[in-house]
Amino acid sequence: MSNKILGMGNALVDILTILESDELLHQLELPKGSMQLIDRDTMNRISGHTEEYNKNMVAGGSASNTLNAVARLGLPAGFVGKIGPDSVGEFYQADARANGINPMLFASENESGRCLVMISNDGERTLCTYLGASAELEAKDIVPSLFEGYRIFHIEGYLVQNYDLIRTAIHTAKAAGLTVSLDLASFNVVEANLDFLKEIIPGNVDIVFANEEEAKALTGKEPEEALQELGSICPVAVVKIGKAGSLIKHGDDVIRVQGFEANCVDTTGAGDIYAAGFLYGFAKDLPLEMSGRIGSYLAARVVEEIGPKIQHERWSDIHKWIEQLLNVE
Repeated sequence: MSNKILGMGNALVDILTILESDELLHQLELPKGSMQLIDRDTMNRISGHTEEYNKNMVAGGSASNTLNAVARLGLPAGFVGKIGPDSVGEFYQADARANGINPMLFASENESGRCLVMISNDGERTLCTYLGASAELEAKDIVPSLFEGYRIFHIEGYLVQNYDLIRTAIHTAKAAGLTVSLDLASFNVVEANLDFLKEIIPGNVDIVFANEEEAKALTGKEPEEALQELGSICPVAVVKIGKAGSLIKHGDDVIRVQGFEANCVDTTGAGDIYAAGFLYGFAKDLPLEMSGRIGSYLAARVVEEIGPKIQHERWSDIHKWIEQLLNVE
């Protein structure tokens, strides 16, 4: 059976800014830790306020981050998205190829999407996303041939406001025999699309990922009770509980996976990279507990760096750790 993983999400380039304090967030009226969708004028206004800060640019987007780590773990990976005819889009496409991802990127006439990531002193990140061309991915772009040869289809929750796209993509993937995975992405995205999520998850989504806030936004409950509810509508439910690790439910089984020690400097991408580790284990038919452990280990490694990706030189140690884990088990 194939172990190839296909992702779909917003094709974004992250512009990372480390804040001296949270005063700028208050000034811009941005809730710390949230993801705000912004228009071009707002993007330019925020950029003006951060002109004097040092910035880094990296290819990002939730599903893209996940697929990047999947490819680094050694599994074939593909990504479906949309970019514009500009240097940002070219950077994104080149980065995907350089990291072993097959970029299935549709073309738009509008400028490529980008995400302004403001990182607080405690590592928490606040995202302001200008979707641009990435938001133009639509249902008519989704055709059965995209899914040929893939086993798992992973969707980022930031796309769920496009109901026709999500319905078409999920139904096409299921018809092709793929396992469908959904990461809920952000508590305010869940709140804004609550009815749709409660409609689309049961019977369509096979694996759902949520952190504590997202799980509460969807169910109104604390992590353990939220896990029970999520597990009642989805075959595999995962609730990530930060440093404490994660909770996994499959059928009547509930698995608690401990977190790993980390020197946290930036939480950007932690959930995305956890999903990569979990899906890697799932694609290789490992026990769910082991999949969760790999996810937790990767999440602990990415928060030790600025940005949503683990640096190239660290992957050899990660592969050794996974090899030891498999040998012990």
